[in-house]
Amino acid sequence: MAASGAAAGALDGGVARDRASGYLGPVAPGRPDAKRPLPTTAVDAAVDGPPCPACGTTNPPGRRFCRRCATPLHPEASARSAARRRRWQWRGDRSRWLRRLAALLVVVALVVAAWLFHPQALALWEDLRDRLATPQPVAPTSVTASASVADHPAAAAADGLSNRYWGAPAVGDEVEFAFATPLRLLSVVVHAGASAEEDGFVAQARPSALKVVVTTRDGGTHALSANLADQPGPQRTDTGISDVVRVRLTVAAATGLTEGRHIALGEVEFFRRP
Repeated sequence: MAASGAAAGALDGGVARDRASGYLGPVAPGRPDAKRPLPTTAVDAAVDGPPCPACGTTNPPGRRFCRRCATPLHPEASARSAARRRRWQWRGDRSRWLRRLAALLVVVALVVAAWLFHPQALALWEDLRDRLATPQPVAPTSVTASASVADHPAAAAADGLSNRYWGAPAVGDEVEFAFATPLRLLSVVVHAGASAEEDGFVAQARPSALKVVVTTRDGGTHALSANLADQPGPQRTDTGISDVVRVRLTVAAATGLTEGRHIALGEVEFFRRP
Protein backbone atom coordinates (compact mmCIF):
# COMPACT_ATOMS: atom_id res chain seq x y z
CA MET A 1 0.00 0.00 0.00
CA ALA A 2 2.80 2.34 0.92
CA ALA A 3 4.56 1.40 -2.36
CA SER A 4 1.54 2.29 -4.53
CA GLY A 5 1.22 5.60 -2.76
CA ALA A 6 4.88 6.35 -3.40
CA ALA A 7 4.43 5.53 -7.11
CA ALA A 8 1.42 7.81 -7.41
CA GLY A 9 3.36 10.60 -5.79
CA ALA A 10 6.23 10.14 -8.20
CA LEU A 11 3.79 10.23 -11.20
CA ASP A 12 2.23 13.45 -9.94
CA GLY A 13 5.61 14.97 -9.50
CA GLY A 14 6.59 14.08 -13.09
CA VAL A 15 3.40 15.63 -14.51
CA ALA A 16 4.08 18.79 -12.49
CA ARG A 17 7.58 18.98 -13.91
CA ASP A 18 6.32 18.45 -17.50
CA ARG A 19 3.78 21.21 -17.13
CA ALA A 20 6.37 23.50 -15.68
CA SER A 21 8.61 22.88 -18.71
CA GLY A 22 5.74 23.41 -21.24
CA TYR A 23 5.37 19.76 -22.38
CA LEU A 24 1.74 18.72 -22.37
CA GLY A 25 2.22 15.08 -23.28
CA PRO A 26 0.96 13.12 -26.36
CA VAL A 27 -1.78 14.81 -28.42
CA ALA A 28 -4.39 12.90 -30.51
CA PRO A 29 -4.35 13.72 -34.26
CA GLY A 30 -6.84 16.44 -35.18
CA ARG A 31 -9.56 16.22 -37.96
CA PRO A 32 -8.82 18.29 -41.12
CA ASP A 33 -10.94 21.40 -41.46
CA ALA A 34 -12.97 21.78 -44.68
CA LYS A 35 -12.08 24.75 -46.84
CA ARG A 36 -14.57 27.53 -46.68
CA PRO A 37 -15.87 28.92 -50.00
CA LEU A 38 -14.50 32.28 -50.86
CA PRO A 39 -17.02 35.05 -51.10
CA THR A 40 -18.09 35.84 -54.69
CA THR A 41 -17.77 39.24 -56.12
CA ALA A 42 -20.96 41.15 -55.81
CA VAL A 43 -22.81 42.26 -58.97
CA ASP A 44 -21.55 45.60 -60.00
CA ALA A 45 -24.53 47.88 -59.49
CA ALA A 46 -22.84 50.74 -61.27
CA VAL A 47 -23.24 49.14 -64.78
CA ASP A 48 -24.96 51.59 -67.15
CA GLY A 49 -27.32 49.67 -69.44
CA PRO A 50 -30.86 48.43 -69.94
CA PRO A 51 -32.48 46.81 -66.93
CA CYS A 52 -33.70 43.21 -67.11
CA PRO A 53 -37.49 43.13 -67.57
CA ALA A 54 -37.66 40.17 -65.20
CA CYS A 55 -35.25 40.90 -62.31
CA GLY A 56 -34.32 44.57 -62.90
CA THR A 57 -30.55 43.95 -63.03
CA THR A 58 -28.73 46.44 -65.24
CA ASN A 59 -26.78 44.91 -68.11
CA PRO A 60 -24.05 46.31 -70.37
CA PRO A 61 -25.26 47.53 -73.75
CA GLY A 62 -25.24 44.89 -76.45
CA ARG A 63 -26.09 41.93 -74.25
CA ARG A 64 -28.90 39.71 -75.50
CA PHE A 65 -29.64 37.94 -72.23
CA CYS A 66 -29.64 39.13 -68.60
CA ARG A 67 -26.37 38.40 -66.84
CA ARG A 68 -28.25 37.33 -63.73
CA CYS A 69 -31.39 35.45 -64.82
CA ALA A 70 -30.74 34.95 -68.58
CA THR A 71 -34.02 36.59 -69.60
CA PRO A 72 -33.98 37.92 -73.21
CA LEU A 73 -33.27 41.66 -73.10
CA HIS A 74 -34.54 42.45 -76.64
CA PRO A 75 -37.90 40.75 -77.34
CA GLU A 76 -38.14 42.43 -80.76
CA ALA A 77 -34.90 40.70 -81.80
CA SER A 78 -36.42 37.37 -80.79
CA ALA A 79 -39.47 38.18 -82.89
CA ARG A 80 -37.26 38.94 -85.91
CA SER A 81 -35.41 35.66 -85.37
CA ALA A 82 -38.71 33.79 -85.25
CA ALA A 83 -39.77 35.50 -88.49
CA ARG A 84 -36.51 34.47 -90.12
CA ARG A 85 -37.11 30.89 -89.00
CA ARG A 86 -40.58 30.99 -90.54
CA ARG A 87 -39.09 32.27 -93.79
CA TRP A 88 -36.57 29.44 -93.79
CA GLN A 89 -39.43 27.00 -93.20
CA TRP A 90 -41.21 28.48 -96.23
CA ARG A 91 -38.02 28.05 -98.20
CA GLY A 92 -37.95 24.45 -97.04
CA ASP A 93 -41.47 24.02 -98.42
CA ARG A 94 -40.33 25.57 -101.69
CA SER A 95 -37.44 23.12 -101.90
CA ARG A 96 -39.93 20.30 -101.43
CA TRP A 97 -41.93 21.62 -104.38
CA LEU A 98 -38.70 21.84 -106.37
CA ARG A 99 -37.99 18.20 -105.61
CA ARG A 100 -41.47 17.28 -106.76
CA LEU A 101 -40.96 19.27 -109.94
CA ALA A 102 -37.65 17.50 -110.55
CA ALA A 103 -39.35 14.12 -110.08
CA LEU A 104 -42.08 15.15 -112.54
CA LEU A 105 -39.44 16.17 -115.08
CA VAL A 106 -37.74 12.80 -114.69
CA VAL A 107 -41.05 11.02 -115.33
CA VAL A 108 -41.69 13.19 -118.41
CA ALA A 109 -38.17 12.43 -119.68
CA LEU A 110 -38.77 8.69 -119.25
CA VAL A 111 -42.07 8.91 -121.12
CA VAL A 112 -40.45 10.84 -123.98
CA ALA A 113 -37.57 8.33 -124.12
CA ALA A 114 -40.04 5.44 -124.18
CA TRP A 115 -41.92 7.10 -127.03
CA LEU A 116 -38.75 7.78 -129.01
CA PHE A 117 -37.26 4.32 -128.50
CA HIS A 118 -40.56 2.45 -128.71
CA PRO A 119 -39.79 0.83 -132.09
CA GLN A 120 -36.45 -0.51 -130.87
CA ALA A 121 -37.98 -1.76 -127.62
CA LEU A 122 -40.84 -3.41 -129.51
CA ALA A 123 -38.39 -5.08 -131.88
CA LEU A 124 -36.39 -6.48 -128.95
CA TRP A 125 -39.57 -7.77 -127.32
CA GLU A 126 -40.72 -9.45 -130.54
CA ASP A 127 -37.28 -11.00 -131.03
CA LEU A 128 -37.41 -12.43 -127.51
CA ARG A 129 -40.84 -13.91 -128.19
CA ASP A 130 -39.54 -15.42 -131.43
CA ARG A 131 -36.70 -17.15 -129.59
CA LEU A 132 -39.03 -18.58 -126.96
CA ALA A 133 -41.76 -19.72 -129.39
CA THR A 134 -42.01 -23.07 -131.16
CA PRO A 135 -42.27 -22.39 -134.93
CA GLN A 136 -45.34 -23.81 -136.66
CA PRO A 137 -45.56 -24.56 -140.40
CA VAL A 138 -48.07 -22.55 -142.40
CA ALA A 139 -49.17 -23.18 -145.98
CA PRO A 140 -49.82 -20.33 -148.42
CA THR A 141 -53.32 -19.99 -149.86
CA SER A 142 -52.09 -19.19 -153.39
CA VAL A 143 -48.88 -19.44 -155.42
CA THR A 144 -48.18 -17.54 -158.64
CA ALA A 145 -45.08 -17.24 -160.82
CA SER A 146 -43.86 -14.85 -163.48
CA ALA A 147 -42.89 -17.83 -165.68
CA SER A 148 -42.88 -21.62 -165.49
CA VAL A 149 -41.71 -24.51 -167.65
CA ALA A 150 -44.17 -27.15 -168.79
CA ASP A 151 -45.31 -29.68 -166.17
CA HIS A 152 -43.54 -27.71 -163.37
CA PRO A 153 -46.04 -25.05 -162.23
CA ALA A 154 -45.55 -22.59 -159.41
CA ALA A 155 -47.94 -24.51 -157.15
CA ALA A 156 -45.45 -27.40 -157.08
CA ALA A 157 -43.15 -25.27 -154.91
CA ALA A 158 -45.62 -25.43 -152.04
CA ASP A 159 -47.39 -28.79 -152.39
CA GLY A 160 -45.31 -30.58 -149.74
CA LEU A 161 -43.92 -33.17 -152.18
CA SER A 162 -40.18 -33.60 -152.75
CA ASN A 163 -40.53 -35.15 -156.25
CA ARG A 164 -42.25 -32.06 -157.69
CA TYR A 165 -40.74 -28.61 -158.20
CA TRP A 166 -41.30 -25.22 -159.78
CA GLY A 167 -39.31 -24.86 -162.97
CA ALA A 168 -38.04 -21.34 -163.70
CA PRO A 169 -36.90 -20.81 -167.30
CA ALA A 170 -34.24 -18.20 -166.47
CA VAL A 171 -32.53 -16.13 -163.82
CA GLY A 172 -34.77 -13.24 -162.80
CA ASP A 173 -37.99 -15.29 -162.74
CA GLU A 174 -40.00 -15.03 -159.55
CA VAL A 175 -42.64 -16.90 -157.58
CA GLU A 176 -45.00 -15.32 -155.03
CA PHE A 177 -46.79 -16.92 -152.07
CA ALA A 178 -49.87 -15.32 -150.48
CA PHE A 179 -51.45 -15.96 -147.05
CA ALA A 180 -55.10 -15.60 -146.05
CA THR A 181 -54.40 -13.89 -142.70
CA PRO A 182 -51.42 -11.81 -141.57
CA LEU A 183 -48.83 -13.76 -139.60
CA ARG A 184 -45.57 -13.37 -137.75
CA LEU A 185 -43.15 -15.04 -140.18
CA LEU A 186 -40.18 -16.56 -138.36
CA SER A 187 -38.33 -18.27 -141.22
CA VAL A 188 -38.40 -19.47 -144.83
CA VAL A 189 -36.97 -22.90 -145.66
CA VAL A 190 -35.95 -23.58 -149.26
CA HIS A 191 -35.24 -26.98 -150.89
CA ALA A 192 -33.27 -26.36 -154.10
CA GLY A 193 -32.95 -28.80 -157.03
CA ALA A 194 -35.25 -31.15 -158.83
CA SER A 195 -35.12 -33.84 -156.13
CA ALA A 196 -33.96 -34.56 -152.61
CA GLU A 197 -31.86 -37.46 -153.98
CA GLU A 198 -28.34 -36.68 -155.18
CA ASP A 199 -28.85 -38.02 -158.71
CA GLY A 200 -32.10 -36.19 -159.25
CA PHE A 201 -30.75 -33.05 -157.54
CA VAL A 202 -28.22 -32.39 -160.31
CA ALA A 203 -30.60 -33.28 -163.14
CA GLN A 204 -31.54 -29.61 -163.55
CA ALA A 205 -30.00 -26.26 -162.61
CA ARG A 206 -30.37 -25.05 -159.04
CA PRO A 207 -30.85 -21.55 -157.62
CA SER A 208 -27.73 -20.42 -155.74
CA ALA A 209 -29.09 -17.05 -154.59
CA LEU A 210 -32.63 -15.79 -154.00
CA LYS A 211 -33.94 -12.32 -153.40
CA VAL A 212 -36.73 -12.47 -150.79
CA VAL A 213 -39.26 -9.64 -150.60
CA VAL A 214 -41.76 -9.82 -147.71
CA THR A 215 -44.91 -7.66 -147.90
CA THR A 216 -46.87 -6.76 -144.76
CA ARG A 217 -50.52 -5.92 -144.28
CA ASP A 218 -49.94 -2.15 -144.43
CA GLY A 219 -48.15 -2.44 -147.79
CA GLY A 220 -44.62 -2.20 -146.40
CA THR A 221 -41.88 -4.41 -147.77
CA HIS A 222 -38.77 -6.04 -146.33
CA ALA A 223 -35.99 -7.22 -148.67
CA LEU A 224 -33.74 -10.12 -147.69
CA SER A 225 -31.09 -12.21 -149.44
CA ALA A 226 -30.81 -16.00 -149.26
CA ASN A 227 -27.59 -17.63 -150.46
CA LEU A 228 -28.03 -21.36 -151.05
CA ALA A 229 -25.43 -24.11 -150.93
CA ASP A 230 -25.39 -26.43 -153.95
CA GLN A 231 -26.63 -29.47 -152.07
CA PRO A 232 -29.95 -31.19 -151.41
CA GLY A 233 -31.86 -30.63 -148.20
CA PRO A 234 -33.50 -27.73 -146.37
CA GLN A 235 -31.79 -24.36 -146.08
CA ARG A 236 -33.29 -21.84 -143.69
CA THR A 237 -33.45 -18.05 -143.81
CA ASP A 238 -34.67 -16.31 -140.63
CA THR A 239 -37.04 -13.38 -141.08
CA GLY A 240 -38.83 -12.30 -137.88
CA ILE A 241 -41.40 -10.03 -139.57
CA SER A 242 -44.94 -9.32 -138.32
CA ASP A 243 -48.20 -8.99 -140.28
CA VAL A 244 -46.85 -10.80 -143.34
CA VAL A 245 -49.36 -11.34 -146.20
CA ARG A 246 -47.07 -12.13 -149.18
CA VAL A 247 -43.58 -13.48 -149.85
CA ARG A 248 -41.91 -13.18 -153.27
CA LEU A 249 -38.81 -15.16 -154.24
CA THR A 250 -36.72 -14.02 -157.22
CA VAL A 251 -33.97 -16.20 -158.69
CA ALA A 252 -30.88 -13.98 -158.45
CA ALA A 253 -28.29 -16.60 -159.48
CA ALA A 254 -28.21 -20.25 -160.53
CA THR A 255 -25.79 -23.17 -160.74
CA GLY A 256 -25.68 -25.67 -163.65
CA LEU A 257 -27.86 -23.62 -166.00
CA THR A 258 -26.91 -24.71 -169.51
CA GLU A 259 -28.67 -25.04 -172.86
CA GLY A 260 -31.82 -27.14 -172.57
CA ARG A 261 -31.93 -27.02 -168.79
CA HIS A 262 -34.10 -24.96 -166.40
CA ILE A 263 -33.87 -23.91 -162.74
CA ALA A 264 -35.59 -26.25 -160.29
CA LEU A 265 -36.95 -24.99 -156.96
CA GLY A 266 -38.10 -28.09 -155.14
CA GLU A 267 -40.04 -26.86 -152.13
CA VAL A 268 -40.53 -23.69 -150.08
CA GLU A 269 -41.73 -23.96 -146.46
CA PHE A 270 -42.89 -21.15 -144.16
CA PHE A 271 -42.88 -21.14 -140.37
CA ARG A 272 -44.88 -18.77 -138.22
CA ARG A 273 -45.07 -17.90 -134.53
CA PRO A 274 -48.08 -19.44 -132.80
